[in-house]
Amino acid sequence: MPIPTFNVLGVAVHAMNLPVATAAIMDAVKARRKGCVCLAAVHGISEAQRDPDLKRIYNRAMLTATDGMPLVWLAKWRVGGDIGRVYGPDLMLEVFRATQNGEAAHFLCGGAEGVAELLRQKLLGRFPRARIAGTWCPPFRELTDDDERRLAAAVRAARPDIMWVGLGAPKQERFMARHLETLDATLMIGVGAAFDFHAGTLRQAPRWMRRCGLEWFFRLCVEPRRLWRRYLVYNPLFVLRAGCQLLGLKKYPVL
Repeated sequence: MPIPTFNVLGVAVHAMNLPVATAAIMDAVKARRKGCVCLAAVHGISEAQRDPDLKRIYNRAMLTATDGMPLVWLAKWRVGGDIGRVYGPDLMLEVFRATQNGEAAHFLCGGAEGVAELLRQKLLGRFPRARIAGTWCPPFRELTDDDERRLAAAVRAARPDIMWVGLGAPKQERFMARHLETLDATLMIGVGAAFDFHAGTLRQAPRWMRRCGLEWFFRLCVEPRRLWRRYLVYNPLFVLRAGCQLLGLKKYPVL
């Protein structure tokens, strides 16, 4: 059965929960169906308002899931049903749990120097029989032709079913759109800070804060210099725009 979508500022977001997202990913892996999985939150949706290319990336993804709690609340109101948060760190663990007997090969791409390899060790500690076929830490700068060749060679050697991309939004969405057809990977899933959370290099908000939509406040307190604009500028803008859309004061067509 197709997963219903709802329009959030011109982005078609899939109304789902974590089990539905995990099942859809496993179905795509079994069918060898290439695609990208984007986890939509307020920041990414807001960035898409000034970047039509990013909006198109979200709308052409195999799945654009309800990561941020405001999107979960909107989905419950607009679509109804059993809607929940598809949180990147949780999704990563659920997919690894579903493939813990080696049913799928994984590739970890992202994080600062050494984080992907540290994440590999942590995940294998939890899922010893999982297949992590390779890791790659991209440079912070734009990739050179030589970087692209090294990445392509690493992915070609691993031939992963799932390539986890932890570069942060919207960089990871642009990365996946650019490389999906050129790299020998079936699925690409952008999970942002999940690399740092599971590697233990960044503190994660308590579960109660994540459930009630206060993770943004915790992360702002932990990384104020990097995240102040995301939460103190984009969040109020999102509320204003979403309110105008809900009241019919402005139309946001899906591109």
